[in-house]
Amino acid sequence: MSKFLLTLLMLASTSTFAEINKWVDDQGQVHYSDRLPPPDVKPKTLRSIAGTQDSASSGAAATKTIAEREAELKKDKAQKQAEADKSTQKKATEDALRANCANAQENLRALQSGVRIMEIGADGERSYIDDTQRQQRMDKVQQDISNYCK
Repeated sequence: MSKFLLTLLMLASTSTFAEINKWVDDQGQVHYSDRLPPPDVKPKTLRSIAGTQDSASSGAAATKTIAEREAELKKDKAQKQAEADKSTQKKATEDALRANCANAQENLRALQSGVRIMEIGADGERSYIDDTQRQQRMDKVQQDISNYCK
């Protein structure tokens, strides 16, 4: 019985020390194997015989502690959030500029139409603008259009 158990343990332990290789063949297909690839292909070792990752594939991440990796992930997450906030703010600014441009163009069309424009004063009284007021407002709207419509 002990010989059987010893043989079983030896067979089970051999696969844990196997080296895993990754390579891409000439047709672009990715292969993972514990056997060496053809001699014309350079494999990338994912796990060496000692069971650790290859330093070329893992880089400096293998030497970092969990706390360092967690801090790095938090930093990356904060950076991505800041970029997303900046992008959202930029989009909101662009949307506001487009809305202001459309409003200014509509105001200019109304002023150029020649229709009498009525306004209600602070006292609640209605009054119509005269030609000089219309021209002043058209000049102001032209400035707004040049600022908003870029």
